[in-house]
Amino acid sequence: MKSNVGGIDRILRIVLGLALIALTLTGTIGAWGWIGLVPLATAALGFCPLYTVLGFSTCPVKA
Repeated sequence: MKSNVGGIDRILRIVLGLALIALTLTGTIGAWGWIGLVPLATAALGFCPLYTVLGFSTCPVKA
């Protein structure tokens, strides 16, 4: 797995994932908020399978 998630993208995924999980735990949005685990996992791994399918990357090119 080649990294395809860059720094700002990772930060946004972490914030979004934590926000969704927090809203679930407070009962605001229900069980669908557990989908927040997906952006957290992709941020932790630095790899997004959907980006691979679409041929997209936010990771800077390493020289």
